[in-house]
Amino acid sequence: MTDTKTFGRRSFLKKSAIAGGAVAGSALAAPAVLAQAPIVLKMQTSWSASNIWQEFAQDYVNRVEEMSGGRLKIDLLPAGAVVAAFQVMDAVNDGILDAAHSVSAYWYGKNKAASLFGTGPVFGASSTAMLGWFYEGGGAELYRELTQDIMGLDVIGFLGFPMFAQPFGWFKGEVNSVADIEGFKYRTVGLAADLFQSMGMSVAQLPGGEIVPAMERGVIDAFEFNNPSSDKDFGAQDVAKNYYLSSYHQAAEQFEFLFNRFSFEDLDPDLQAILKYGVEASATANTSKAMRRYSADLQWLQNEAGVTVRRTPKEILDAQINAWSELLPGLEEDDFFKRCVASQREWAEQVAFYELMNAPDYALAYEHFFPGKLKL
Repeated sequence: MTDTKTFGRRSFLKKSAIAGGAVAGSALAAPAVLAQAPIVLKMQTSWSASNIWQEFAQDYVNRVEEMSGGRLKIDLLPAGAVVAAFQVMDAVNDGILDAAHSVSAYWYGKNKAASLFGTGPVFGASSTAMLGWFYEGGGAELYRELTQDIMGLDVIGFLGFPMFAQPFGWFKGEVNSVADIEGFKYRTVGLAADLFQSMGMSVAQLPGGEIVPAMERGVIDAFEFNNPSSDKDFGAQDVAKNYYLSSYHQAAEQFEFLFNRFSFEDLDPDLQAILKYGVEASATANTSKAMRRYSADLQWLQNEAGVTVRRTPKEILDAQINAWSELLPGLEEDDFFKRCVASQREWAEQVAFYELMNAPDYALAYEHFFPGKLKL
C-alpha cells in the first residue's frame, strides 16, 4: 500500500508537468523550449509588518531568491496573514504554510523542550556559542528527534541569527531588588515564564503585537520582548519609561526557520541547499543590521523619548541564575529534556571557557575612550 503522505503535492505537479510535456512533444515536429515557472513557497512570520524582524525575514528571502536564480520565490507574509503568531508550527506541519520564520519558544506549550532551542538556561555561553551547539555540538539532531520522532511533526527546522541577550524589559517604576518585582504581571515566553514565576511574578505569554494594548488595559504591569528596535516600533516607550538591559532569561536565542517536510523534500537538492544555507547567510546580514539599528534606536529611546536606560541590578541577575538551577531538576525528569540540557551544558563548559578566557575587557577599553558613558 502506498503511503500517500510521502507523495507531496510538488512531486505530483512535477510528474504531471513531465508527462504533459512528453505528450505535447510527441505532437510537435520540432522540440519546443518552455520557460520553467518559479516554485513559490508561502512563508509566514510571527512578526507584524512593521517589526524590524519582518525585515530580517525579508533579508533571508532576498538571498534565497537571488541564489536560486529565480527558480525559487518566497511569498513572505506577516503574522496573522494566514494564522496567528503562535500557530505557525501547526500551519507548517499541516501544509497550510510551506515555511515559517519564528522562534521555538512560541511552541513551548506543545513541549517544554522546545524552549531549549533558544530560550533555555544560560550556562555562560553566548547566543553565538549556542548557535554553534546547534550546528557543531549535536543540537540539530536533538531538534530533529524532538520534532519528528517524539512529536511526530512533518517539519524540518534550522536556526539562524544569534540574537543579542534580551533586556529584562520595561517597567513603569524603578526596580532594584527581587522584592520590587514580586507580584508583577509580566509578559515573556517559553521557559522564561517558568523562571519568572519561580521568582514571584505572574506571567502572561503574549505575541509582540498584543503587548502594548495589554499594558494599557492593565493586563500586565511590565514586559520584555527582545530588542530596542522592535520595542520602539510597537510603542513600548509610550507605556513605560524604565528600560532595563541585560538578563539571563533569554540570553541565547536564535531565529527558527521552519519548513514543511514534504514541500522541502520535493525540491531539487540544490534548492534544498539554498534554503538551508540561506539561513546562515541571513544570520550575517541580520547581525549587521541589528548592530546598526538596535544601537541607534536605543539612543533614540534615551535621548528623544525620555526613556531611562538602566542595567539590571546584580541582585536580580543573581536570582535568575539561582532560579535556573532550582528549575532544572524538575524539568529534567523528562528524559529528552535531560539529554538536551546535558548536551548544552557539556558544550558550554568547553566553548564558553575559551570564549570567556580569550575575550578582553571591552568595557575597560570603551570607558577609556568614552569616559563616563557606561553606568555599570
